[in-house]
Amino acid sequence: MKLNMLKWRNKSSNISLAKKREMVDGWLFVLPFVISALVFFIGPLFVAFILSFKEYSFLDGSMMNAPWVGLNNYIKAFSDPVFIKALKNTAIYSIGVVPTQLILALALALVVDSKIKGKTFFRTAYYIPTITSTVAVAIMFMFLFKSDGVLNKFLGLFGVNPYTWYDDIRLALPLIMIMAIWASVGLYMVIFLAGLQEIPNSLYEAASIDGANKWQQFIHITVPMLKPTIFFNLVVSLIGTFQVFDQAYVISDGNGGPLNSTMTVVLYLYKQGFDEFNMGYACAIGFILFVIIFILTMIQKKFFGEETSM
Repeated sequence: MKLNMLKWRNKSSNISLAKKREMVDGWLFVLPFVISALVFFIGPLFVAFILSFKEYSFLDGSMMNAPWVGLNNYIKAFSDPVFIKALKNTAIYSIGVVPTQLILALALALVVDSKIKGKTFFRTAYYIPTITSTVAVAIMFMFLFKSDGVLNKFLGLFGVNPYTWYDDIRLALPLIMIMAIWASVGLYMVIFLAGLQEIPNSLYEAASIDGANKWQQFIHITVPMLKPTIFFNLVVSLIGTFQVFDQAYVISDGNGGPLNSTMTVVLYLYKQGFDEFNMGYACAIGFILFVIIFILTMIQKKFFGEETSM
């Protein structure tokens, strides 16, 4: 009896040591990620949150001695006409880009998923703009639409006078939207394509036997089965559009012009933080943007419901 008890205690002790060793090994594996997350993400996030309640500039020295202003930076944002304009521009940009981008991406995914010839070429061709630098794309569009650019030269063949497209407050933002759609539609096409290939062919075969045409199959099979993919693309696209910066920066030469028509929230945040050195105000703008994106994501999750689990 004592021998059995001794064996049982030794076995329990070995299991306990193995579990502790596994736990230590596990922490050692994730330790580089935890350290990098603390240093480069959680730490700066915490500091930025504190700074959003202070009046701080890089020129003032230590941020610890910066005066505490409470919610003044947040209140100031909603009475700042340039921030309101930037918020409006960003909302218009998102409303224009997100649905257009996703509808085009789904259409392209359906095309390259069909039995057409050369679909590998089309997949590559549509995806290439995604891996091209945004700055390079912006410069290319500037070359197309500048006063002596390709478009004006083409229109000149028909007697149309050259036009400075990006200097028109009505056209500057729509042109950036067109550029964003062209540059990123390939990414969402690839994600939709992966979702389409996960749908079992047996569903379409059964629908065909029951007499459903292609449109009915799309509405009653493709769209419901793609719901998690649509939700994923919608969230990623919405977050990306609310964080638009580089296109607006390059096109407007960093000033959001003409007349703030291309000023976006992140561009205004950058200008406040690194041009005007109002770091506290810039941090407050960043957290306002975070709250907006979080609320919109929760609304989308509520709209798509439990079926979005992938």
